[in-house]
Amino acid sequence: MTSVQDATVGDVVAEATYELTRDSLVRYAGASGDFNPIHYRDDVAASVGLPGVLAHGMLTMGLAVQPVVDWAGDPGRVADYQVRFTRPVVVDPATGATVSVVGKVGAVTDDSVRVDLTVTYEGQTVLGKAQVLVRR
Repeated sequence: MTSVQDATVGDVVAEATYELTRDSLVRYAGASGDFNPIHYRDDVAASVGLPGVLAHGMLTMGLAVQPVVDWAGDPGRVADYQVRFTRPVVVDPATGATVSVVGKVGAVTDDSVRVDLTVTYEGQTVLGKAQVLVRR
């Protein structure tokens, strides 16, 4: 795989697939302190018009950046990370949810590499304008 120093525009530098379960959401809730019931109770999610229990947005965001951090070799190299939440990840009680991440180099300067992330669930993008700026 291409190193941060050798990255060129168009290189795919990060790929990962994550299987989320309701157990994943419970563990994340405990770690983050986010116990909003839309993340674990179907009845509450339905009562506010949601299609089901949703993965925490910050969980999805954190999973998405991880393969870029792994590629960079040091989390301290991540200078900036931003996303726009575009679609929820619904975690089915029986089958869970699969989130896929592809990171492609979008720009290179002497000092940094911008990795553009495509993050999908059921074939649809869930994070828009997801970009990670990695120091070289």
